[in-house]
Amino acid sequence: MRPTVMSYHDPVLLHESVEALNLKIDGIYVDATFGGGGHSRLILEKLGPDGKLFSFDQDLDAQSNLIDDSRFTFLPANFRYLKRFLKLNGVKQVDGILADLGVSSHQLNQPERGFSYRFEADLDMRMDKEGEKTAAHVINKYSEKDLVQVFSEYGEVRNSKTLAKAIVDARKVKEVKSINQFLVAIEDVVRGSRPRYLAQVFQALRIEVNEELEALKDFLKESLEVLRPGGRLSVISYHSLEDRLVKNFMKKGGFGNEFIQDDFGNIYRPFKLITKKALEPGKEEIKMNSRARSARFRVAEKK
Repeated sequence: MRPTVMSYHDPVLLHESVEALNLKIDGIYVDATFGGGGHSRLILEKLGPDGKLFSFDQDLDAQSNLIDDSRFTFLPANFRYLKRFLKLNGVKQVDGILADLGVSSHQLNQPERGFSYRFEADLDMRMDKEGEKTAAHVINKYSEKDLVQVFSEYGEVRNSKTLAKAIVDARKVKEVKSINQFLVAIEDVVRGSRPRYLAQVFQALRIEVNEELEALKDFLKESLEVLRPGGRLSVISYHSLEDRLVKNFMKKGGFGNEFIQDDFGNIYRPFKLITKKALEPGKEEIKMNSRARSARFRVAEKK
């Protein structure tokens, strides 16, 4: 049975993120993270007959939600290749780009995808099912040093050294292939709240498997290139690592803490910030959708 949009993924900050695009009825827009198609459908509702929408998603499951509309084009690709795939479709510039980052509710609730510690499944975690690297590869093939780096940087796991050693010790006895095997291997090193700790660990693995932060950097840089002056970038993120990249890029045009300056000392500011601070969902939305609790929303307009 084909999942409905809401069963596939309940969009967070749906109306706010679309309204922030300041849509023109004949404009060209991008939904960089199609998923269940909730954002795309709302954008199409607001576009006129001459408007166009291009939606990206690397997850083949998202194609079960495709929209029958002549103004809509689905691109089965990672949003890091934004510029390339738009160019292949004859588009050089767009009027607005929306991205709802992170893993979808559908992906989390599909046991065989291996995204959640709640289910027994293979250690997979690939958003693109055609991708070669799985979580099992990371767990069994990465050096202890590299595992420490993954868990400390991407999961902000405080005892990442102890965790990495427990994994290496376990795989010496037997290859760790399933989620249950992994949970048994690390059970004695879990610290603090077990659900929170495991969420951090699984987040780190997911980010590494899918190269999420590097893909986000590529996407942000290409967004700046394809946006017209006055075009808007609307981004919803779900953890501090993503939000920090989005914040710095919108504010400084780069990913470091320092402003970029030319030879004359002029500071590079490619965007006008529409949201001075990250916006958060209201209490009612959080009550209806617990996933919204961690959402942070930023909007910027290209100068």
